[in-house]
Amino acid sequence: MNHGESESGDIEVIQRDTVFQGFYRLDRVRLKHRQFDGSMGPEISRELFVRPHAVGVLVIDPETSELLLIEQFRVGAMADKYPWQIEVVAGLVEPGESLEAVAIRETVEEAGVAISELEKVFEFMPSAGGSDERFTLFVAPANLSRAGGVHGVVEEGENIRVTVVSLNQALQWLAQGRINNAPCMLAVQWYAANRDRLKKKWGK
Repeated sequence: MNHGESESGDIEVIQRDTVFQGFYRLDRVRLKHRQFDGSMGPEISRELFVRPHAVGVLVIDPETSELLLIEQFRVGAMADKYPWQIEVVAGLVEPGESLEAVAIRETVEEAGVAISELEKVFEFMPSAGGSDERFTLFVAPANLSRAGGVHGVVEEGENIRVTVVSLNQALQWLAQGRINNAPCMLAVQWYAANRDRLKKKWGK
């Protein structure tokens, strides 16, 4: 077995049951998996939080190098110091949708901004210890001179405030812990490392 790479027979699923189905799903899985010495390990039982693939977009103004960030209440952060999280635009992939289509749709719905050019940054698993969620991050250029206000789909309970900030401000929020969710943290750090390349790519 290669370290970190699964091959046929490395994972034996004994039983998998859905114990809750709501907006998201919770499964209980009984399984065995290969040990690093080559042997098959003991049976273990784990709860798995099943979520659709998620897509995020870091929108950048090529003229000013400013970032578009959003702020909204998150139930998972209600006991945190900041229940209203500063985030990148994001949404869930619905059946039949491409990742790019979700990125474009969500940027209009959550920020009122139209985008067309997308660059894939990376894909990651936010919490592989208990969830199968995958998150794909894109970056996109847009004119942010008129961006702002409150957006979101009212019927879905969304109340989303748009903020356009400099990279220095975003990095300051990161250092202060004001930005403390993984997608936004990764997006800001990635942009800090790639700003000069994007300027050349977008011709500004």
